[in-house]
Amino acid sequence: MIEKEYSSFRDPSGFVYREQGVIFRHVNKIYLDKFEHMHSSGLYEKLVAEDMIIKHVKVKEEVDYTIIKPEKVPFISYPYEWSFSQLKDAAITTLNLHKHAMSFGMLMKDASAFNIQFINNKPKLIDTLSFDFYNEGEPWVAYGQFCSHFLAPLFLMAEVDIRMSQMLRMNIDGIPIDLASKLLEKKSKFAIKQHIHWHAKSVTKHATDGKAAKGKPIKSIKISKFNHLATINSLIKIISKLELKHVSTEWMNYYQNTNYTDKAFGSKSYIVTEYMKKMNPEIIWDLGANDGTFSRLALKTGVKSVVAFDIDPLAVEKNYLMTKEHSESILPLLLDLTNPSPALGFNNAERLTIGDRSKPDCILALALIHHLCISKNIPFEMVAESFVSQSDKLIIEFIPKEDSQVEVLLKTRDDIFNQYNQVEFEKAFSRYYDIIELSKIDDSDRTLFLMKRRGNIET
Repeated sequence: MIEKEYSSFRDPSGFVYREQGVIFRHVNKIYLDKFEHMHSSGLYEKLVAEDMIIKHVKVKEEVDYTIIKPEKVPFISYPYEWSFSQLKDAAITTLNLHKHAMSFGMLMKDASAFNIQFINNKPKLIDTLSFDFYNEGEPWVAYGQFCSHFLAPLFLMAEVDIRMSQMLRMNIDGIPIDLASKLLEKKSKFAIKQHIHWHAKSVTKHATDGKAAKGKPIKSIKISKFNHLATINSLIKIISKLELKHVSTEWMNYYQNTNYTDKAFGSKSYIVTEYMKKMNPEIIWDLGANDGTFSRLALKTGVKSVVAFDIDPLAVEKNYLMTKEHSESILPLLLDLTNPSPALGFNNAERLTIGDRSKPDCILALALIHHLCISKNIPFEMVAESFVSQSDKLIIEFIPKEDSQVEVLLKTRDDIFNQYNQVEFEKAFSRYYDIIELSKIDDSDRTLFLMKRRGNIET
């Protein structure tokens, strides 16, 4: 049975579909000449060699269409889930893709951040149909989209607040340039003036160009190839120099400020390692991963890849920079478990929830339950129900009220959590999981649990 991917319905050049769980891309007749030029010119080989595009193989060629089977993307992520440096790297990759395309007589007709995915910490283009023929004197048609999807959010994160990336969640077609200009109105750096403020004025000025009087030609903009490339190189330079300034968050140095003794940390690491070996998962989700300390431990046990979620944008940033430096199979992403990425777009189907995109073999939930149940008032049973809907296997840490981290949470609020204890925790989770093993962490009041989904869940 063929299932079309809803996210590709806007593209007249082709569409993505699944057949028996395998992803294919249908290239329509209207795009075949461009698709063939991409191959015959050497552009595709160049981008594969530079590790900038996912590979594909042709599985069927007809007069009116071609079908290709693209490389599988382990986990589809969205730009509002990325760290600052992830968005930077995705932006620079998009610009370099455009530069390479121009060397082969083509250009990038799309500059959507959703067309980039991270595979082994490397941003790659997944939309093979993003290229068009380049004509001398032609400006970059995707410049406005690039500014909305990449440049505006990067400037806002660097100059206003790191959390401004969440505006991309509200504006999946990119942050409107006029809105970005208002939010950056007190910023007078030349790059912001040129690509945001002056850009916004130009958009307003030419907003009615399409309503020109009948017979009156619309003035077209011409730019030489030299100046075209100079603009792209300038954008690369601007983005490369962007940095986060004077930013600190609650969890960015968690493992430097934790209440664990060396003995407790060693005990916890040993138990998690043993549980991982018993579960033998290939893919795990590390929920509340912070800087990825235990994600890296999971890789050492033989786990092939980890999606490391955390609510703190700087913890995700720190984790990404480490995974990038060491080429680790960890994908750090921003996620608030109490307000996760929703289904978005037309018919709420263009962008999917976390759970609708993929499922892990095992969930790792360490030093997390007290934040969900005390800070966010979520009952044990609802947490268990959420976890079991994503994975059959769970490694979870229970932190009792006697723990200093819980005491900190309760200092600023009334203790209304009479049910927050290990007995109630085990009772609630046992409705959904069989508790395979539990182990006390040495020199600590905490307990680690190894759980598997029950054969018949109680309702």
